Amino acid sequence: QVQLVESGGGLVQPGGSLRLSCAASGIAFTFYAMGWYRQAPGKEREWVAHITSGGTTTYTDSVKGRFTISRDNAKNTVYLQMNSLKPEDTAVYYCNGKLSRDELWGQGTQVTVSS
Repeated sequence: QVQLVESGGGLVQPGGSLRLSCAASGIAFTFYAMGWYRQAPGKEREWVAHITSGGTTTYTDSVKGRFTISRDNAKNTVYLQMNSLKPEDTAVYYCNGKLSRDELWGQGTQVTVSS
């Protein structure tokens, strides 16, 4: 079954950390570019971070220096380490995989940053 399954979301205080995971199945994961997106209430979905099949990473400006995307091809998993979290990081976080015209989305995981 082709799917992306996110995990690791939750409630965290400002300044705290979370690590999101996205496990892929049914795809040739090694060849896929992977990314994380997020959608806050009342806002459009926005791109957060991206990692190519070769491991090159890029980030949206608001998370640079705080978030790190990585991948473990042996485990078919992509991660998003989030440090120094802020209330404005609160959103549903989605995993995305792309290879040529093929694009996959996970179901999302909620991240809430609040005291």
